[in-house]
Amino acid sequence: MKNLNPLAWLTLLVATSLVIGCALPPEEDPVLLKLDELDQRLGAIERVVRNESLLQIATELETLRQEVRELRGHTDALQHEAEGTASRQRDQYLDLDQRLQSLERRTRGGEPDPMAPPLDMQAPVPGAPPAAGGDDRSRYQSALELLRQGRYPQAESAFKQFLADFPGSEIADNAQYWLAETHYVNREFETALAAFQVVIRDYPNSRKVPDALLKAGFCEYELQRWADARRSLEAVVEQFPDSTAARLAEQRLERLRAERR
Repeated sequence: MKNLNPLAWLTLLVATSLVIGCALPPEEDPVLLKLDELDQRLGAIERVVRNESLLQIATELETLRQEVRELRGHTDALQHEAEGTASRQRDQYLDLDQRLQSLERRTRGGEPDPMAPPLDMQAPVPGAPPAAGGDDRSRYQSALELLRQGRYPQAESAFKQFLADFPGSEIADNAQYWLAETHYVNREFETALAAFQVVIRDYPNSRKVPDALLKAGFCEYELQRWADARRSLEAVVEQFPDSTAARLAEQRLERLRAERR
């Protein structure tokens, strides 16, 4: 073997290495062992990453749920506050209407009888049905009190009966307006619109016309008759520029413009 040339030695060495490598079992092969170790480590890393991702997703989901619960709470609070504000505004409006009626009576008929009870004592007892008899003023106050109490079906009937019994009353325009309101608060916008339009058409000189025109625009807005709503609200601003109704009409017009861009 000492006489073998270098090429022969190299061939013999490679063949020997191959034989030895093939002779080693797989579980003792250092290359395979290393690959198996790397595969195990990679699998462990993947499991950790997967678990961390699921944990992160679960955490984010719980955070979103908490935010939804908080938003629902805020929404309920805002809705309750809005309902309370609407009720207070209606009560203030009705109170102002009664006070204005009192002032109008003084202007037309002189000072009231000093022995007569105050205006707020003339209203019916809460829960009592409207008086069947009486003059137009007492009947009107009875119907108005039903509206104040939120008894809208009864108030509607009372105002309709008032208009049937006293069509020529000086406060028929007010009764017609509040009749329309009984439908508006119940979201019967089509019926309310027709009732408000009666105020505008049949009582053109009434002080209720600005409010009736405003509410007509509100009804048309709720009915999604955008062009009609815009015309009604713009008419309030043009015809009654210094009124509260005009200010409210401007606010609704701004809202309409923002929504209908």
